Amino acid sequence: MELTTGLLLLAVGIIAGSYGTIVGAGGGFIFVPALLLLFHMDPKVAAGSGIVIVLINSLSGVIGYAKQKRIDYHTGLTLSIGALPGSLLGVWLLQIYSSSYFYVIFATILVALGIFLFANNSPLAILKKKKVHLMNKEGSYDEVAAASAVSVSLTDKKGHLPITFILPIGFLMGVLSSYLGIGGGWLLVPILIYGFKVPTHVATATSIFSLTLYSLVGVISQMFYNSIDWMTVFWGGLGVIIGSQIGVLLSKKIPGKVILQMLSVLLIVIGFRMYLN
Repeated sequence: MELTTGLLLLAVGIIAGSYGTIVGAGGGFIFVPALLLLFHMDPKVAAGSGIVIVLINSLSGVIGYAKQKRIDYHTGLTLSIGALPGSLLGVWLLQIYSSSYFYVIFATILVALGIFLFANNSPLAILKKKKVHLMNKEGSYDEVAAASAVSVSLTDKKGHLPITFILPIGFLMGVLSSYLGIGGGWLLVPILIYGFKVPTHVATATSIFSLTLYSLVGVISQMFYNSIDWMTVFWGGLGVIIGSQIGVLLSKKIPGKVILQMLSVLLIVIGFRMYLN
């Protein structure tokens, strides 16, 4: 591999690592499209290399989030238990079904999710939410307190999210993570926020934590199928390690709604770019 290619992978890794850590998606949803579009890598190898990058990114990011005490460990572990068999299934599906439809499936999921997030976090939607909050007696809005109040009915007696819902979601995350090579945080974060009313910063940190567990299974499986470009992982891995630490620091200063706006715009842009490809 040429030095210029390595440095480009390093730069992509830094961007993917910082952005991915902020939004809780692990960076794979930036890194894998870059491998497909910029380096014209085979989808199988791109997915295999991408899931290793996700693992490196999440391992680096989870350390910072653990220090900030943002992680819901019970939810993260439950998601990971469900994701383990899903990860194995995703790798198997990738080996038997990988073609030009890979781009179509990938792009459709990204655009649909991006539009949903953008619609719910656009300036107009935020203005409507503010008007509702102004009707409260206190006249103020605290994200964590409000989310906790709404989600009471969604938790069990110990305050944990219900396993009957979390395990299947984890399974789906595992399949998508290994098949697409981008981790499942880009879908998990919106589910936690909108489905279970988990505060944004807790959802992103918990997503990164669960990624460290179930992406490892995907990595081991990809190694078995020899679908990993290790030079790509080396340069990209260096980048995501640097980027993830930048992301952890920046996340402390970025409001939750801005994080979701960042995620939505990026998903839409990447999805349409892959349609054009």
